[in-house]
Amino acid sequence: MRRVSRSTWDSLTVPRRCVCGNPIRLNDLLSSSFSTSSSSSSSSSSSQSASLASPTRPSSIPTIRPLSKPRAIRPFSTTSSLAVVPKLLPTQSAKLAALHGRLGLPNKYPLTTLGRALIDPTAEPGHHLNNDGLSNVGNVLLGYYTSEYLMVHYPRLPYEILKAAMDGYIGGKALAAVGKEWGVEAAFAPGETVDPGLLQFNRVAPGTPLYKIQGGVGFNIPRKRNRMVPNFENNPSVDAALLAESPEMREARESQRPGQDATTLDLAMSNFVRATVAGVYLHSGGLPFTKQFVHAHILSRKLDIDKLFQFEQPTRELSRLCVREGFQQPIARLEKETGRYSRHPVFIVGVYSGEEKLGEGQGSSLPEAKIKAAISALKGWYLYSPVSGADLPSKTDGNPTMPFAPAVIDVGDIVS
Repeated sequence: MRRVSRSTWDSLTVPRRCVCGNPIRLNDLLSSSFSTSSSSSSSSSSSQSASLASPTRPSSIPTIRPLSKPRAIRPFSTTSSLAVVPKLLPTQSAKLAALHGRLGLPNKYPLTTLGRALIDPTAEPGHHLNNDGLSNVGNVLLGYYTSEYLMVHYPRLPYEILKAAMDGYIGGKALAAVGKEWGVEAAFAPGETVDPGLLQFNRVAPGTPLYKIQGGVGFNIPRKRNRMVPNFENNPSVDAALLAESPEMREARESQRPGQDATTLDLAMSNFVRATVAGVYLHSGGLPFTKQFVHAHILSRKLDIDKLFQFEQPTRELSRLCVREGFQQPIARLEKETGRYSRHPVFIVGVYSGEEKLGEGQGSSLPEAKIKAAISALKGWYLYSPVSGADLPSKTDGNPTMPFAPAVIDVGDIVS
């Protein structure tokens, strides 16, 4: 056996920083294994250590001394039966370091926080080890920056369209797509041998209904006039539907309540993205850098808001808009046409309020072109954006004395 030189041994005891910031030495790791043994083995190990420390021991062999008091729990230790916390430290994961570099995170953002953001609550129930708390903070931050961005740039958006646009930016599927574009890979199953750079969560078994998935949809009432009844048990409509259930339906529904310790890849990935945003807020200087990160990775994505509209009676709604704003009643005028007596005619109709043209549409018939012109006029009103560009309220987060231009506040939705 080749003898270990003194310089080589000293290089092994160079301190390495762990999650809590304390140095980890080789002697500490070896002695911690002695401290976890049983009382009977500890007595025998103490006698062996005493014999090893006798003067007859060669001085060239270093002595491993047990700790005088029990060593604190390692930062990544867990008492759960799942044992998903990786044995490999985050600072030793190449995947985690590569992800840190791809996202352009500053050096103040530790790899340990990024590694914790990759552990879903379904894989590790301990709140001090999973990303549950971080994802809640990140959800608030994403909602704040997204809502102010939409309300300032499109002050006339209806409330339902505003919610749909926010879901398009920070919804579960949208954030899951962001996480996949970041290059995050998911582990097949959680465990302590998994690389810290992989997303860990308990996968849903094939064929599991969505309402049994944690974070999924619960008991839903059928749609009524293209609107979903809120899923609140104190809602009168929901209570009436629950009372009308048969005993068999009630038993089947209550046996399929959400809350199982399993989730889908999209839900786990979206929680990781929220937790990453929270880590930026906690480690990178507060709100200004967080705003920059959200705008660079989330709000820079293209979303066609005009495709979110779905009008039931556009001509009537346009008439109500003109009455509310004091405009003249809209009038549809035929501007151009071709092939009236052919199999494929095309009509171009414009909607005017006095001498001002509100919108234009084309179709294969006059009623169709008129409806499309009314829809174009309504979209032009709802998608109005200030030309100069008002300042976002978060502009004054870093410096309250900065000049601020207030945004436009609309009178509200058009009631048809």
